[in-house]
Amino acid sequence: MKLEKILSNTEYQIISGGADVEISDIVYDSRKVEKGCAFVCLKGYNSDGHKYAQEAVDKGAAALIVSDDVDVSGNAAVIKVDDTRKSLAYISAEFFSNPAKELTTIAITGTKGKTTTVAMIKRILECAGIKSGTVGTLGIIIGDRLIKTNNTTPESYEVQKAMREMVDSGCKAMIIEASSIGLKWHRVDAIDFDYGVFTNFSHDHIGGAEHKDMEEYLECKAMLFKKCRKGIINIDDGKWQEITKDATCEIETFGFDEKADFRASDDKLLSKPGFLGVQFKLSGKRQMDVDVAIPGHFSVYNALSAIGVCANMGIDDEAILEGLKTVAVKGRVEIVPVPGNFTLLIDYAHNALSMENVLTTLRQYNPNRLITLFGAGGNRPKVRRYEMGETSGRLSDLSVITEDNSRFEDVMDIIEDIKVGIHKTDGKYVVVPNRKDAIRYCIENAQDGDIIVLAGKGHEDYQEIRGVKHHMDERELIAEILEEQGK
Repeated sequence: MKLEKILSNTEYQIISGGADVEISDIVYDSRKVEKGCAFVCLKGYNSDGHKYAQEAVDKGAAALIVSDDVDVSGNAAVIKVDDTRKSLAYISAEFFSNPAKELTTIAITGTKGKTTTVAMIKRILECAGIKSGTVGTLGIIIGDRLIKTNNTTPESYEVQKAMREMVDSGCKAMIIEASSIGLKWHRVDAIDFDYGVFTNFSHDHIGGAEHKDMEEYLECKAMLFKKCRKGIINIDDGKWQEITKDATCEIETFGFDEKADFRASDDKLLSKPGFLGVQFKLSGKRQMDVDVAIPGHFSVYNALSAIGVCANMGIDDEAILEGLKTVAVKGRVEIVPVPGNFTLLIDYAHNALSMENVLTTLRQYNPNRLITLFGAGGNRPKVRRYEMGETSGRLSDLSVITEDNSRFEDVMDIIEDIKVGIHKTDGKYVVVPNRKDAIRYCIENAQDGDIIVLAGKGHEDYQEIRGVKHHMDERELIAEILEEQGK
């Protein structure tokens, strides 16, 4: 594609060369520069792409997109813009022929619940026969294909490329987790979203490379509602009015509040071996009794937001009910079917706060015993281990302490640190250093009515030991153990 075509929605100044040059690809990582590409000099928290401008030209870049002056020799065109991050979004959209215009686009922002809400909407759309792709914490998912990403909201080039692949594979919708950092750094610019969802707001992501204070954090989340046609907002959250005060979109609300457009009432927990969920009555713009296959009262909010989006898309009640009744989120209180009258689930909880949240939620189901299998990462602050040990000791009937990404530390040293925390409680525990053996122990010693949570790995499919990531998927380990037991 010609450089002038790629720049058609961008204000720019030609510093040297010309815009009548063919561009083979767009690159923002100097290590990936190839002959004929346009190299975009991004400024990050730790690095500045302008420092690699000459290196990019030497590798064959046909054009440089810069916001600072650069002194380079060679034949590459040099194009100056105000903000290279913002420009990356618009030139990427143009390079991939504006795929967002061919999709129904849905963005979810909020401190918690983004991943689950994305999964709920995707599942409902599947039940309605609408193929969709997703972008978020779990990576980019297009059909059965998973593309791993480094960030919840990847750089705009990756988002635009993913949407083009979604369109080409027959997707009609795209659902993305729009993190506050992603919004701040223009990663979802150049997309006019059909729907934006606000789940909730609480303290997170302050300091360092993220947000300087809570005010900026909130302002970044609020950006979404200047980028969408309709906002679906949690009216029960104390910050909802601040989030929407400068919104340019239509607003609909969800929550337990009587004024909510999609209102929940009479929520109650559902429990049987191999199934934990929640049920509620929906009133307002839709009326029905809803069952959700994800545990905890909090799941009602995620379900309401998903219903709000899908109702606006014209999805019928049958698909909504079926989708929520059968939804599963990989690594988020994900129930794994096993023989026996107990419940086994996998969750990503890998620090004290996330463990507190999941174990408190599971406690509400009054299990015979709540058993928590967990470890702690190596080469990380020891205080995390103490806190995790204390949290599990306090909230679990039995803690099974094992390995979890020991990295360059000895597993037994990490376990001793976890025990320091557990010893502050009267919680029972056993130590089984090998994770597969620990899972086997849990399954072999399960009693009727137990809830067993394998905490820490979640969607991860590796174990990091001595700098090497070894493949390890807990779902596969469970299947192997059951097969070894002849079950």
